[in-house]
Amino acid sequence: MEEGMKIPNHVAIILDGNGRWARSKGMPRNYGHVQGAKTVEVICEEAYRMGIQYLTVYAFSTENWNRPHDEVDALMGLLRNYMKTCLKTAAKNNMCVRIIGEKSRLDPDIRKRMEQLEEATKNNTGLHFQIAINYGGRDEIVRAVRCLAEDVSDGKLSVDEITEEKISDTLDTCGLPEPDLLIRTCNEQRISNFLLWQLAYTELYFTPVAWPDFSKEELEKAVMAYNKRDRRYGLVKDE
Repeated sequence: MEEGMKIPNHVAIILDGNGRWARSKGMPRNYGHVQGAKTVEVICEEAYRMGIQYLTVYAFSTENWNRPHDEVDALMGLLRNYMKTCLKTAAKNNMCVRIIGEKSRLDPDIRKRMEQLEEATKNNTGLHFQIAINYGGRDEIVRAVRCLAEDVSDGKLSVDEITEEKISDTLDTCGLPEPDLLIRTCNEQRISNFLLWQLAYTELYFTPVAWPDFSKEELEKAVMAYNKRDRRYGLVKDE
């Protein structure tokens, strides 16, 4: 990295292209997902070394349930294994892990592993790593609205007290800073229902590189591109 480079505090990544990458090598889609999981581990370490404090990745969306049944089953199996691997990685790197998304549809054993992972890493002071699983931005907002509506109905909250801050505090990402930079791999240029509320002022970076090939060098390219943007919130430049 060049000296004097401004490092984004929070980077969000849409991990795209695992299946296409695998097909290009004559391998099944699930092979791409396995390699993609390995890339997540590498990028977690490189991001923290670079000075990034928060990293949020889109691992499994609410729409991913519509994929072929065998692929979904394989992804769930990979997720089970990844929870174990992530626990070891977190211990080694002092990483604080948090799962965002609607967990009730996931199998009980996966939910239990998530709870164990979050509990074991909650006091770690290294990279804050958020994994979005069964996550959808619209679903998250709907759940937040329902929660606020219940509080109003129960007399705990008045309608006038519903503010942007109150909504933010009801989302899955409560307590986290909003992303400074969103990266999407494999040349897709859309946000696919990811962090719809949180990305209001986020810089977007798209790369043709498929996620399994994403590397430290590719992350540095994204950060360098971020540095060339004129960061403005309303009419105020972010110095």
